[in-house]
Amino acid sequence: MTVPELRDRYAEVFGEATLSRHKQHLIRRITWRIQANREGGLSERARRRAKELACDADLRLNAPRAKGPTEGEHQATTVSPFHAGPDSRLPMPGALLRREFKGQMISVRVLNKGFEFEGDVYRSLSAIAKHVTGSHWNGFHFFGLKTSKQGGKP
Repeated sequence: MTVPELRDRYAEVFGEATLSRHKQHLIRRITWRIQANREGGLSERARRRAKELACDADLRLNAPRAKGPTEGEHQATTVSPFHAGPDSRLPMPGALLRREFKGQMISVRVLNKGFEFEGDVYRSLSAIAKHVTGSHWNGFHFFGLKTSKQGGKP
């Protein structure tokens, strides 16, 4: 059956429409209801136990408190700059990264903030790799910079 057909069958079996469009969920609910109607549903013992459990359940009597400020209150937001440390895969500023690509030697100088390639400053090694190759590359992979997980130090 298609999902619209299952939704129609659900309405037939349950006597009300469903908002669900999940095919497997509808199939399971319909087959459960048909089986429950044919075989009588839960036993009286199971119904009593379910009722006992529902009575013993701790019910919340009050709504949960709001996490933000209530009316009339103002909460100050503290803003602090985030400074990530240098990436451990990169050599120190001033170092020169070299790689041969299609017969051309690519030389990149590591700066404090960025990388210099052919007189231009780039924010990432990936941007340089894309400029050189014309397609996206992981900059660390392109220049052969390994992490400690790969068995070598930067």
